[in-house]
Amino acid sequence: QVQLVESGGGSVQAGGSLKLSCAASGTMISTKTVGWYRQAPGKQRELVAVITSGGTTDYADSVKGRFTISRDNIKNSVYLQMNSLKPEDTAVYYCLLSYTYWGQGTQVTVSS
Repeated sequence: QVQLVESGGGSVQAGGSLKLSCAASGTMISTKTVGWYRQAPGKQRELVAVITSGGTTDYADSVKGRFTISRDNIKNSVYLQMNSLKPEDTAVYYCLLSYTYWGQGTQVTVSS
């Protein structure tokens, strides 16, 4: 079965950085599109960043210039480097594989 495990979340102060990881098992991500999404309380889950098997990336306007999505096919993992974090980045962050498989989420909390 396909499983995705997010890690790297935590609590940081505004302006700090975190690097999230999404480790896949049961499938190779090398041929897959993987996205990072986030959901804050009372809000819809929203796309943060996406990377295709060909390496094409895209970002939500709110995180452009601050977040970077990357992929390591050997480690079978996708990462989200988050810099210059803002309180509005506070959310549970999820990875999504092939538009179908969700991880369990990892909490990111950014204090003022």
